[in-house]
Amino acid sequence: MNFIYAVALVSGVGFLCGLGLAFANLFMRVRGNEKAEAIAAVLPGANCGACSFSGCQAYAEALSTGKVKTTLCVVGGDKVAAQISEILGVAASAVEKKTAVVFCRGSADETKKKYQYQGISTCKAASALFGGDGECRFGCIGLGDCVSACGYGAVSVRNGVAVVNPDKCVACGLCMNACPKHIIKLLPKKITPLVLCMNTDKGAQTRKVCSAGCTGCRLCAKACQFDAITFDSGLAVVCREKCTDCGKCIAACKLGVVARV
Repeated sequence: MNFIYAVALVSGVGFLCGLGLAFANLFMRVRGNEKAEAIAAVLPGANCGACSFSGCQAYAEALSTGKVKTTLCVVGGDKVAAQISEILGVAASAVEKKTAVVFCRGSADETKKKYQYQGISTCKAASALFGGDGECRFGCIGLGDCVSACGYGAVSVRNGVAVVNPDKCVACGLCMNACPKHIIKLLPKKITPLVLCMNTDKGAQTRKVCSAGCTGCRLCAKACQFDAITFDSGLAVVCREKCTDCGKCIAACKLGVVARV
């Protein structure tokens, strides 16, 4: 009989301890960041990093502090920005529309290969071997790492060079991050002429490896009446803030490097 009482006593004590722990957990637990959780629930979950944070959760936590712009999620666009603003109780702002741009026009018609690559069929692998198989060391390798990275069907490879469809691009930046040559940039959706080349070699060397490369001839700058074209290491660069899209630089460029994007 004493054994039964002992078991009952131990069971009762265990029950009371369990009940106490349950109440302690209920009243003393550290609550999570409910605002961040609510924001994370409306974010698209792409974890692309286009917002400059490591992923959607990191962006949500930063937003919950009220010190970060609600318009950084280009994948979610205006709809997500409005939902975030509602959660935070602030006025909604429009998201700046962006698109990826490939700064290379060196297709198979404009440039050649310096050797026959037979390794793993990725740009990353090919670039590890003498910087890639293209004669232009700055140019698109064309094996489609950017295509594989894009989950929206916005990127394709045509005649050996990557091309972005701005109507499908959500500006997630995944194609840009996948490119080992770093020739893809995210820019605001604003149609103006751009110099689609990254080659900073001297003009004569550039001309040898690609017939669609910028040689720094300065004809585009001379044609521009608005001082919208400058040069960086001999490569022409268009200032979109100054550009009026008159098109004179496009007409002046004899190599077809300047184009509206």
